Amino acid sequence: MPLDRKTAPNDLNAFWMPFTANRQFKKSPRMFVAAKDMHYTTSDGRQVLDGTAGLWCCNAGHCRPKITEAIQKQAAELDYAPAFQMGHPIAFELANRVVDIAPKGIEHVFFTNSGSESVETALKIAIAYHRARGEGSRTRLIGRERGYHGVNFGGISVGGIVNNRRMFGTLLGGVDHLPHTHLPAQNAFTKGQPEHGATLADDLERIVALHGAETIAAVIVEPMAGSTGVLLPPKGYLEKLRAITKKHGILLIFDEVITGFGRLGSAFAAQHFDVLPDMMTTAKGLTNGVIPMGAVLTTAEVHDAFMTGPEHMIELFHGYTYSGNPIASAAGIATLDTYKEEGLFERAAELSGYWQDAIHSLKGLPHVIDIRNMGLIGAVELEPIPGEPTKRAFEAFLRAYDKGILIRTTGDIIAMSPPLIISKTEIDTLIGTLGDVLKSL
Repeated sequence: MPLDRKTAPNDLNAFWMPFTANRQFKKSPRMFVAAKDMHYTTSDGRQVLDGTAGLWCCNAGHCRPKITEAIQKQAAELDYAPAFQMGHPIAFELANRVVDIAPKGIEHVFFTNSGSESVETALKIAIAYHRARGEGSRTRLIGRERGYHGVNFGGISVGGIVNNRRMFGTLLGGVDHLPHTHLPAQNAFTKGQPEHGATLADDLERIVALHGAETIAAVIVEPMAGSTGVLLPPKGYLEKLRAITKKHGILLIFDEVITGFGRLGSAFAAQHFDVLPDMMTTAKGLTNGVIPMGAVLTTAEVHDAFMTGPEHMIELFHGYTYSGNPIASAAGIATLDTYKEEGLFERAAELSGYWQDAIHSLKGLPHVIDIRNMGLIGAVELEPIPGEPTKRAFEAFLRAYDKGILIRTTGDIIAMSPPLIISKTEIDTLIGTLGDVLKSL
């Protein structure tokens, strides 16, 4: 009799789980065995409302037919093709489709396999771009405190989340950081973009004065910082960053791994804020989280700087075995079709007001010290338990799971980013259940 993978007892020891309290989990596992649209099914048969789109990635919900069918068909037709000196039509089609919905001025796509790889790729392109233009002294990279740019060495170096950095040595040299934009004293319980803090971008001028513009290759920021707890850009902040970087010949990279593909009600945050960076890093929603895939989007100026010299020579010595993988490319095209046919980016924009009212209804509940929102993203910040940081939010996560909703925590912040297919009734269920959880803490 074949083993039932869904219900058979499992030895949990071998799998070292990422970003997980492994010992706690393996004492009391939380297992998903199926998913459909807005819900997961647990190993004990319960339905759990997905309040986080998986990990910010399943923007169209789960097990969507068009995406599933595309993967099945592609796996039977062309399972793998190398992207080094060879090609297959589907990767080119997906690149064109991404450019079609990208901000005007973005013209090229370099495929990766994750957000972390997208960041590493963008940082390398930035440094190589300046070298190709005869400015090889521009090697310094500027990130931001509390920034999250994946978990590879470049990403944690420009990133600013201390627990992602403290255990891993000296990291990359030649990196500096802007201050983060979280100003709770002035901006607590803001709805949408905060009024205060645009001048924080002016700190880039201090960094330029300290190091010299001629040494700085790029500034990388999340237009809206997600994984650190939903930190919103103050009004005018991104515009100032763009103006200062242009003034000094520094490339501006938007990390849109979370904000890309409809999360804020536009295809990309660059469009939402009407600020055009030189590069954008993406992943997650590109394939609806179904197959690992990422992409770096660049302007023609960045791309064309490499298109010099003999035509038979490789222009950029960088890439991955699975760049533009056929099955991932097919999933990406089907995902973009699903977004378009169901109007999911527009749906996110239309629901954002209802979502805002719902999440801010939690103000005044026990231990709630701030609420932030934009598009279909929201955060509820809790007062930490003295001497036990993160514990209150983690307890809320466990109780929420038991009550049938999936939320995400970072520190003592609860973050939510539901699939864009969520209904008003499901918003009510998600926020109402979270409210019950908060009252019980």
